[in-house]
Amino acid sequence: MDLTTNYLGLTLKNPVMPGASPLVDSLDNVRRLEDAGAAAIVMHSLFEEQITSQQLAEFAHTEMPAESFGEATSYFPQMEDYALGPDRYLEQIAKIKSMVEIPVIGSLNGTTLGGWTDHARLIEQAGADALELNVYYIATDPDETGAEVEQRTLDILEAVKDTVKIPIAVKLSPFFSSLGSFGKQLDAAGAAGLILFNRFYQPDIDIEELEVLQRLDLSTAAELRLRLRWAAILHGHLNASIAVSGGIHSVEDVVKAIMCGASAVQTVSSLLKNGPAHIGSLIQGVRHWLEDHEYESVAQMCGSMSLQHCPDPSIFERANYLKVLQLWKV
Repeated sequence: MDLTTNYLGLTLKNPVMPGASPLVDSLDNVRRLEDAGAAAIVMHSLFEEQITSQQLAEFAHTEMPAESFGEATSYFPQMEDYALGPDRYLEQIAKIKSMVEIPVIGSLNGTTLGGWTDHARLIEQAGADALELNVYYIATDPDETGAEVEQRTLDILEAVKDTVKIPIAVKLSPFFSSLGSFGKQLDAAGAAGLILFNRFYQPDIDIEELEVLQRLDLSTAAELRLRLRWAAILHGHLNASIAVSGGIHSVEDVVKAIMCGASAVQTVSSLLKNGPAHIGSLIQGVRHWLEDHEYESVAQMCGSMSLQHCPDPSIFERANYLKVLQLWKV
């Protein structure tokens, strides 16, 4: 049974990898993930705020009196709030790269050019085989247009691509008015892959204390459906690889994502719940599923349920919408 897949131009031994998470902060966990069969190691994100804070601090120590700097840094989390600062992040990549035989993928998270290009180069120099750009941005300015939001991401991609030679994947949110068109723009700009999707952690509100509450909820399999829809829509229209991230918990979830057009899947919540060894259960489960259903390879299955096989996907989607609405009987 051939489980290999091509993702970002890299040949992976199977399509299942951990997504960006704190698991990589522990070298022991990294080893356990590789031993369980992970196709690659994805670093958690290095945040733009970490880069900016470090740059501001260095500037303050050399160019400015300390008392004039406090307000500027008060907007950012303290550096000790991050598990790995920029320097330690690079060291961790080098350590992981030296101990594993599978690809290591770095990750940058931000919304502006900032220090991205410099740190993209440093991540490449530390040994990363590829890089994720996790553009986590919410357009809170009502005067900012959708085209401006898209251009922000395109500018970041183009700047980083001009800086490094390793393949770049863009991790997207689902909140674009025409995700298909934007995906094609990113593809044309040189993205080696699109990751569907990052998760926006929604704050809650304490109505008694009048405070905003931070909530961290792990994903559920229900979140996978949105990713399946867009993987199925985009498959066949891009040169870039497609990865599904968010809602991957079971063998069936992995199979669905690949059938809809994903070359790879990323899982985090299932590993945080069940431990790194769970990734091995997913991989072996996919192997058995393919054998039971007489597939010869992952490649044979990839995209078999995409909308590429539907003459007019818009009609199919609307018919499906109308049909679903009739399912509930009063």
